[in-house]
Amino acid sequence: MATIAASASPAMQEISSKATTPARTAAAAPAPAPARYRPSPMVIFSACMVLLGATGPLLLRVYFVHGGQRLFFSAALQISGWPLLLVPIGVSLFRDRRHGVSNLLLAPRLAGAGALLGALYAISCFIYALGSQALPLSTSSLLQATQLAFTAVFAFIFAGLRFTPFSANAVVLLTIGPAVLGVGPGSGKPAGEASKTYWTGFCESIAAAALAGLVLPLVEVAMARYGRRTGPTARVPPPYVTAMQMQAVMGAAGTAVCLIGMAIKSDFAALPSEAATFGLGKTNYYLVLIWDAVAWQLLNMGVMGLITCASSLLAGIMIAVLLPVSEVLAVIFLHEKFDGPKGIALVLSLWGFASYLYGEKAQKKREAQKEEQQLAVAKKTGDLESAAP
Repeated sequence: MATIAASASPAMQEISSKATTPARTAAAAPAPAPARYRPSPMVIFSACMVLLGATGPLLLRVYFVHGGQRLFFSAALQISGWPLLLVPIGVSLFRDRRHGVSNLLLAPRLAGAGALLGALYAISCFIYALGSQALPLSTSSLLQATQLAFTAVFAFIFAGLRFTPFSANAVVLLTIGPAVLGVGPGSGKPAGEASKTYWTGFCESIAAAALAGLVLPLVEVAMARYGRRTGPTARVPPPYVTAMQMQAVMGAAGTAVCLIGMAIKSDFAALPSEAATFGLGKTNYYLVLIWDAVAWQLLNMGVMGLITCASSLLAGIMIAVLLPVSEVLAVIFLHEKFDGPKGIALVLSLWGFASYLYGEKAQKKREAQKEEQQLAVAKKTGDLESAAP
């Protein structure tokens, strides 16, 4: 976890390097102490929120297992918790009001980009709901791990991600792991379920992972291009209130898309009867819905915080970390079978995650050593110039 804070996006690294250039070239500046790998508090906070949101997929599966059938409604659950952010956003704006509230609000172009990306993410949530309806939670969670591969590819295309041997190895392993589920007929397929239904859900989960993998780098690009501030409100990376506002805009736009779909599919009229026939009872039906929306909001806000404070690739890595958590929760609470192919996929996924963390730590250590050497050369050069007559 100590390497997480160092995983800044190329765009943020460029801003930071420009801001620190004078300090690096100043001849009289003493050489700093060797760099220590201390994670940013906001990155740790965001990572913890992602882990707390692990119950979101579990509760969504509970909804389907016990009689839930409304797909657009289940997609809305994944993004409709954004009103929970209004209070912390208001508190943050009030606390920093001395800088001018207008200077703290999202730029119009960033808000527009957030609305478009929120609509795209809503489509991803709908496709994910289709796959979750047909697959066990443990299988759909493993398939969602392929999102990291798509995130890495799209981050390379749009966000300028630079691959290292370790990050490339992680992407390959986290892609091969879920693919193991497709080896052999009926691998991971629940008893009594038609093969066509299973494979349709399999493809839908992959499609949802691909679409979500596209959204993450585009959010990073939008934040880097339109989220920069100047003057007293400038931050590198942007302040956390910017991440909360971005998540609120995306959630509101995505919720609007889901509400339109619910109206077309007559979900509003069907919900009371669905609650009456829910397998766990009417009261538990509404409790499952409420806590599912809360859990997904924690997950979404954590991912947005990681994108803002670090990079979209790190956000994809943390989503992959949810894999073992979802596996354990599914086995404990839903009594799903954990067979050989799932075990192999889990081991490969964890191996890929460990490879990424090790590679990031080694890369940042090399960068710190190189920076110290440059500072030493600059100091030595300055001493020679000052000693010259």
